[in-house]
Amino acid sequence: MYDACVAPGVRMMNSLAAILEKAAAHAEAKKIDPAVLVNARLYPDMFPLVRQVQIASDSAKGGAARLAGVESPSFEDNEKTLAELIVRTKKTVAFLETLKPAQFEGSEDRTISWKTRSTEKSMLGRPYLVHQVLPNLYFHVTTAYNILRHNGLELGKADFLGRA
Repeated sequence: MYDACVAPGVRMMNSLAAILEKAAAHAEAKKIDPAVLVNARLYPDMFPLVRQVQIASDSAKGGAARLAGVESPSFEDNEKTLAELIVRTKKTVAFLETLKPAQFEGSEDRTISWKTRSTEKSMLGRPYLVHQVLPNLYFHVTTAYNILRHNGLELGKADFLGRA
């Protein structure tokens, strides 16, 4: 469970940090106000880039913390710049790297409970990781990638996948 949770979280957050660093360089090179990218969205009813990054971070750290049986660090969701979003992704990685495999022992069969905006949910650890944490993480990292790609940032699959 540790390997299936922490490694993908670290990889996706590192990839997202690298993509956001490319976005900052792109904005500077093209003389684009970075706030335009931070607030960009694919469709009016979708969250902007800033919220996609926040949710990806929350998915990675919250999911891992619940499975490890530890408290997830609380981030204020007050980022307004690409630099602040990069810091958030790196803080998420730093937290994930504090977790140890022993903390995840037995988590596949432990009931995990969490609150959404409108309800409280519970499921066993393995389905929680496979059907909730990882899909949510990948969805929001993919959406952040797509927002930036849509706004002219030259990105490819290698940027999303990151370094092995």
